Amino acid sequence: MSSGTQRAALAADGLPPLRSVVERDGLLARKSLGQHFLFDLNLTGRIAAAAGELSAGTTIEVGPGPGGLTRALLSHGARAVVAVERDRRFLSALDEIAGRYPGRLAVLEADALDVDAHAIGEAPRRIVANLPYNVGTRLLLEWLARPEAFESVTVMLQKEVVERIVAAPGSEAYGRLAVAAQWRWNPRRLFEVPASAFVPPPRVASAVVRMAPRAAPLAPAEPATLERVVAAAFGQRRKMLRSALRSLGEDPVPRLLAAGIDGDRRAETLSIEEFCALARAYAG
Repeated sequence: MSSGTQRAALAADGLPPLRSVVERDGLLARKSLGQHFLFDLNLTGRIAAAAGELSAGTTIEVGPGPGGLTRALLSHGARAVVAVERDRRFLSALDEIAGRYPGRLAVLEADALDVDAHAIGEAPRRIVANLPYNVGTRLLLEWLARPEAFESVTVMLQKEVVERIVAAPGSEAYGRLAVAAQWRWNPRRLFEVPASAFVPPPRVASAVVRMAPRAAPLAPAEPATLERVVAAAFGQRRKMLRSALRSLGEDPVPRLLAAGIDGDRRAETLSIEEFCALARAYAG
Protein backbone atom coordinates (compact mmCIF):
# COMPACT_ATOMS: atom_id res chain seq x y z
CA MET A 1 0.00 0.00 0.00
CA SER A 2 1.45 3.35 -1.02
CA SER A 3 1.84 6.19 1.44
CA GLY A 4 -0.72 8.20 -0.55
CA THR A 5 -3.27 5.39 -0.27
CA GLN A 6 -2.65 5.14 3.47
CA ARG A 7 -3.20 8.87 3.89
CA ALA A 8 -6.50 8.54 2.08
CA ALA A 9 -7.50 5.59 4.27
CA LEU A 10 -6.71 7.51 7.41
CA ALA A 11 -8.70 10.51 6.14
CA ALA A 12 -11.64 8.16 5.59
CA ASP A 13 -11.29 7.06 9.21
CA GLY A 14 -12.30 10.50 10.29
CA LEU A 15 -9.29 10.64 12.60
CA PRO A 16 -7.00 13.67 12.67
CA PRO A 17 -3.40 13.32 11.46
CA LEU A 18 -1.06 11.97 14.10
CA ARG A 19 1.02 15.13 14.20
CA SER A 20 -2.14 17.11 14.89
CA VAL A 21 -3.05 14.78 17.75
CA VAL A 22 0.39 15.18 19.30
CA GLU A 23 0.24 18.97 19.01
CA ARG A 24 -3.36 19.18 20.17
CA ASP A 25 -2.75 17.12 23.32
CA GLY A 26 0.74 18.46 24.04
CA LEU A 27 2.27 15.00 23.79
CA LEU A 28 5.99 15.66 23.98
CA ALA A 29 8.09 12.48 23.91
CA ARG A 30 9.66 11.61 27.25
CA LYS A 31 13.28 10.56 27.08
CA SER A 32 13.00 8.81 30.46
CA LEU A 33 10.48 6.39 28.91
CA GLY A 34 12.46 5.86 25.71
CA GLN A 35 9.71 7.48 23.60
CA HIS A 36 10.23 8.34 19.93
CA PHE A 37 7.17 8.94 17.73
CA LEU A 38 6.91 7.46 14.25
CA PHE A 39 4.70 9.62 12.02
CA ASP A 40 5.60 8.08 8.66
CA LEU A 41 2.48 6.20 7.49
CA ASN A 42 4.49 4.22 4.97
CA LEU A 43 6.71 2.82 7.73
CA THR A 44 3.92 2.03 10.17
CA GLY A 45 2.11 0.31 7.31
CA ARG A 46 5.20 -1.75 6.46
CA ILE A 47 5.52 -2.90 10.06
CA ALA A 48 1.85 -3.90 10.21
CA ALA A 49 2.12 -5.77 6.91
CA ALA A 50 5.30 -7.53 8.06
CA ALA A 51 3.42 -8.98 11.03
CA GLY A 52 1.44 -11.19 8.68
CA GLU A 53 -2.19 -12.22 8.99
CA LEU A 54 -3.94 -10.28 11.77
CA SER A 55 -7.56 -11.35 11.29
CA ALA A 56 -7.54 -14.06 13.97
CA GLY A 57 -6.61 -14.03 17.65
CA THR A 58 -5.02 -11.08 19.42
CA THR A 59 -2.43 -8.55 18.33
CA ILE A 60 -0.56 -7.12 21.33
CA GLU A 61 1.11 -3.73 20.95
CA VAL A 62 3.47 -2.43 23.64
CA GLY A 63 4.07 1.29 23.98
CA PRO A 64 1.62 2.56 21.34
CA GLY A 65 2.09 6.21 22.32
CA PRO A 66 -0.28 8.40 20.27
CA GLY A 67 -1.28 5.39 18.16
CA GLY A 68 0.50 5.57 14.80
CA LEU A 69 1.23 1.84 14.60
CA THR A 70 -2.09 1.10 16.30
CA ARG A 71 -3.93 2.74 13.42
CA ALA A 72 -1.87 0.79 10.90
CA LEU A 73 -2.61 -2.54 12.59
CA LEU A 74 -6.34 -1.85 12.63
CA SER A 75 -6.41 -0.59 9.03
CA HIS A 76 -4.54 -3.77 8.02
CA GLY A 77 -7.37 -5.88 9.39
CA ALA A 78 -6.37 -6.72 12.97
CA ARG A 79 -9.42 -8.36 14.56
CA ALA A 80 -8.44 -7.47 18.12
CA VAL A 81 -5.62 -5.18 19.26
CA VAL A 82 -4.63 -4.84 22.91
CA ALA A 83 -2.42 -1.79 23.39
CA VAL A 84 -0.35 -1.76 26.59
CA GLU A 85 0.52 1.81 27.56
CA ARG A 86 1.85 3.12 30.89
CA ASP A 87 1.79 6.83 30.01
CA ARG A 88 -1.67 8.22 30.82
CA ARG A 89 -1.13 11.17 28.49
CA PHE A 90 -1.83 8.93 25.48
CA LEU A 91 -5.07 7.37 26.71
CA SER A 92 -7.29 10.03 25.17
CA ALA A 93 -5.72 9.63 21.72
CA LEU A 94 -6.02 5.84 21.97
CA ASP A 95 -9.64 6.07 23.09
CA GLU A 96 -10.30 8.19 20.00
CA ILE A 97 -8.93 5.38 17.83
CA ALA A 98 -10.97 2.80 19.74
CA GLY A 99 -14.11 4.81 18.97
CA ARG A 100 -13.34 4.60 15.26
CA TYR A 101 -12.88 0.81 15.45
CA PRO A 102 -15.63 -0.36 17.86
CA GLY A 103 -14.82 -3.58 19.68
CA ARG A 104 -11.42 -4.00 18.04
CA LEU A 105 -9.08 -1.96 20.25
CA ALA A 106 -8.66 -2.39 24.00
CA VAL A 107 -6.22 -0.22 25.93
CA LEU A 108 -4.48 -1.67 28.96
CA GLU A 109 -2.99 1.01 31.18
CA ALA A 110 0.01 -0.77 32.65
CA ASP A 111 3.76 -1.13 32.59
CA ALA A 112 4.56 -3.86 30.05
CA LEU A 113 7.22 -5.21 32.41
CA ASP A 114 4.43 -6.08 34.85
CA VAL A 115 2.13 -7.68 32.27
CA ASP A 116 1.99 -11.37 31.33
CA ALA A 117 1.64 -10.93 27.59
CA HIS A 118 1.06 -14.65 27.07
CA ALA A 119 -2.24 -14.35 28.97
CA ILE A 120 -3.66 -11.36 27.04
CA GLY A 121 -6.64 -11.95 24.79
CA GLU A 122 -7.40 -15.01 22.72
CA ALA A 123 -4.91 -17.20 20.86
CA PRO A 124 -3.25 -17.06 18.45
CA ARG A 125 -1.35 -14.18 20.01
CA ARG A 126 1.23 -12.07 18.28
CA ILE A 127 3.25 -9.07 19.43
CA VAL A 128 3.79 -6.10 17.12
CA ALA A 129 5.48 -3.06 18.59
CA ASN A 130 7.86 -0.17 18.26
CA LEU A 131 9.52 -1.00 21.55
CA PRO A 132 10.73 1.68 23.97
CA TYR A 133 14.51 1.74 23.75
CA ASN A 134 15.05 1.63 27.50
CA VAL A 135 13.25 -1.69 28.10
CA GLY A 136 13.07 -3.27 24.65
CA THR A 137 15.68 -6.01 25.13
CA ARG A 138 14.38 -6.94 28.58
CA LEU A 139 10.83 -7.33 27.26
CA LEU A 140 12.03 -9.32 24.26
CA LEU A 141 13.92 -11.82 26.43
CA GLU A 142 10.76 -12.41 28.49
CA TRP A 143 8.75 -13.16 25.36
CA LEU A 144 11.46 -15.35 23.84
CA ALA A 145 11.28 -17.56 26.92
CA ARG A 146 7.66 -18.44 26.01
CA PRO A 147 7.72 -19.57 22.36
CA GLU A 148 4.61 -21.67 22.85
CA ALA A 149 2.60 -18.56 23.76
CA PHE A 150 3.02 -16.53 20.58
CA GLU A 151 2.43 -17.00 16.89
CA SER A 152 5.07 -14.38 16.13
CA VAL A 153 6.90 -11.35 17.50
CA THR A 154 7.46 -8.40 15.14
CA VAL A 155 9.26 -5.49 16.76
CA MET A 156 11.33 -2.44 16.01
CA LEU A 157 14.50 -2.13 18.08
CA GLN A 158 17.85 -0.41 17.87
CA LYS A 159 19.66 -1.63 14.76
CA GLU A 160 22.53 -2.89 16.92
CA VAL A 161 20.16 -5.06 18.97
CA VAL A 162 18.59 -6.56 15.84
CA GLU A 163 22.06 -7.37 14.50
CA ARG A 164 22.80 -9.20 17.75
CA ILE A 165 19.54 -11.17 17.45
CA VAL A 166 20.31 -12.51 13.97
CA ALA A 167 24.11 -12.82 14.35
CA ALA A 168 25.86 -16.01 13.25
CA PRO A 169 28.61 -17.84 15.19
CA GLY A 170 32.02 -16.31 14.59
CA SER A 171 30.71 -12.78 14.17
CA GLU A 172 31.40 -9.95 16.56
CA ALA A 173 27.69 -9.47 17.27
CA TYR A 174 27.12 -13.15 18.18
CA GLY A 175 26.41 -13.59 21.86
CA ARG A 176 23.80 -14.38 24.50
CA LEU A 177 20.97 -12.65 22.67
CA ALA A 178 21.60 -14.58 19.44
CA VAL A 179 21.53 -17.91 21.30
CA ALA A 180 18.36 -16.96 23.20
CA ALA A 181 16.62 -15.82 20.02
CA GLN A 182 17.72 -18.54 17.62
CA TRP A 183 17.52 -21.62 19.83
CA ARG A 184 13.71 -21.75 19.73
CA TRP A 185 12.84 -19.03 17.20
CA ASN A 186 13.44 -18.15 13.56
CA PRO A 187 14.42 -14.46 13.57
CA ARG A 188 14.46 -12.54 10.30
CA ARG A 189 15.76 -9.00 9.92
CA LEU A 190 13.32 -7.13 7.69
CA PHE A 191 14.31 -3.50 7.10
CA GLU A 192 16.11 -0.56 8.64
CA VAL A 193 14.47 2.64 9.85
CA PRO A 194 16.62 5.80 9.90
CA ALA A 195 16.73 8.00 12.98
CA SER A 196 15.30 10.86 10.91
CA ALA A 197 11.96 9.00 10.69
CA PHE A 198 11.28 9.62 14.38
CA VAL A 199 10.26 12.64 16.41
CA PRO A 200 12.45 13.35 18.25
CA PRO A 201 15.15 11.46 16.31
CA PRO A 202 17.11 8.97 18.43
CA ARG A 203 20.88 8.85 18.30
CA VAL A 204 20.88 5.45 16.58
CA ALA A 205 19.21 3.79 13.61
CA SER A 206 16.49 1.21 14.17
CA ALA A 207 15.49 -1.99 12.43
CA VAL A 208 12.49 -4.29 12.32
CA VAL A 209 12.81 -7.99 13.06
CA ARG A 210 10.16 -10.71 12.85
CA MET A 211 10.47 -13.91 14.86
CA ALA A 212 8.37 -17.04 14.58
CA PRO A 213 8.75 -19.98 16.98
CA ARG A 214 10.43 -23.10 15.66
CA ALA A 215 8.46 -26.34 15.56
CA ALA A 216 11.17 -27.71 17.85
CA PRO A 217 14.34 -26.25 19.42
CA LEU A 218 17.54 -26.53 17.40
CA ALA A 219 18.77 -29.06 19.98
CA PRO A 220 17.54 -30.33 23.36
CA ALA A 221 18.61 -28.46 26.50
CA GLU A 222 17.18 -27.33 29.81
CA PRO A 223 16.52 -23.57 29.44
CA ALA A 224 17.91 -22.42 32.79
CA THR A 225 21.07 -24.53 32.40
CA LEU A 226 21.59 -23.33 28.85
CA GLU A 227 21.25 -19.70 29.93
CA ARG A 228 23.69 -20.23 32.79
CA VAL A 229 26.30 -21.85 30.53
CA VAL A 230 25.91 -19.25 27.78
CA ALA A 231 26.12 -16.37 30.28
CA ALA A 232 29.34 -17.78 31.75
CA ALA A 233 30.90 -18.41 28.34
CA PHE A 234 30.17 -14.93 27.00
CA GLY A 235 30.80 -13.25 30.34
CA GLN A 236 34.49 -13.54 29.52
CA ARG A 237 34.26 -13.98 25.77
CA ARG A 238 37.93 -13.22 25.11
CA LYS A 239 39.00 -16.13 27.29
CA MET A 240 39.14 -19.77 26.27
CA LEU A 241 36.17 -21.84 27.42
CA ARG A 242 38.23 -23.82 29.91
CA SER A 243 38.89 -20.53 31.71
CA ALA A 244 35.62 -18.69 31.12
CA LEU A 245 33.47 -21.56 32.40
CA ARG A 246 35.29 -21.70 35.75
CA SER A 247 32.84 -19.06 36.93
CA LEU A 248 30.28 -21.88 37.15
CA GLY A 249 32.13 -23.13 40.22
CA GLU A 250 33.86 -26.31 39.04
CA ASP A 251 36.52 -27.55 36.67
CA PRO A 252 34.89 -27.26 33.22
CA VAL A 253 37.28 -29.64 31.44
CA PRO A 254 35.28 -32.84 32.16
CA ARG A 255 32.08 -31.14 31.00
CA LEU A 256 33.76 -29.89 27.83
CA LEU A 257 35.08 -33.38 27.12
CA ALA A 258 31.63 -34.87 27.66
CA ALA A 259 30.19 -32.39 25.15
CA GLY A 260 32.98 -33.04 22.66
CA ILE A 261 34.14 -29.42 22.70
CA ASP A 262 37.75 -28.25 22.70
CA GLY A 263 38.40 -26.17 25.81
CA ASP A 264 40.77 -23.91 23.86
CA ARG A 265 37.86 -22.53 21.82
CA ARG A 266 36.12 -19.26 22.63
CA ALA A 267 32.40 -18.70 23.12
CA GLU A 268 31.76 -16.92 19.83
CA THR A 269 32.94 -19.97 17.85
CA LEU A 270 30.32 -22.34 19.29
CA SER A 271 27.14 -23.08 17.41
CA ILE A 272 23.85 -23.09 19.29
CA GLU A 273 23.78 -26.88 19.00
CA GLU A 274 27.20 -27.04 20.69
CA PHE A 275 26.01 -24.78 23.49
CA CYS A 276 23.07 -27.14 23.96
CA ALA A 277 25.45 -30.12 24.14
CA LEU A 278 27.47 -28.27 26.78
CA ALA A 279 24.30 -27.48 28.73
CA ARG A 280 23.34 -31.16 28.66
CA ALA A 281 26.80 -32.06 29.95
CA TYR A 282 26.37 -29.66 32.87
CA ALA A 283 22.83 -30.88 33.54
CA GLY A 284 24.12 -34.44 33.63
